[in-house]
Amino acid sequence: MLVVHVFVQVKPEGIEAFKQATLANARESIKEPGIVRFDVSQQEDNPTRFVLVEVYRNAEAPAAHKQTTHYLAWRDAVEPLMAIPRNSVKYHNIFPDDANC
Repeated sequence: MLVVHVFVQVKPEGIEAFKQATLANARESIKEPGIVRFDVSQQEDNPTRFVLVEVYRNAEAPAAHKQTTHYLAWRDAVEPLMAIPRNSVKYHNIFPDDANC
């Protein structure tokens, strides 16, 4: 499995719009066959910061995700809300292993 942490900082006035767009994307994303899990978290001491934790079944699934209608709508909706460009870090999952998911 591939785990991607996406770090996002939004403008203060964009927090609610970002949350709405991101939750809509997450709800559709978990329906994709290549996605195991899609978490959305907001930082407690700085509510303009978010982390999305995306767990994919294989290395090809992120590219498929980025072609979906819901991802493209999310990308276009949140881009003007961001204070700085988002960044991501990819991880190889060790536990639980693929057999347990």
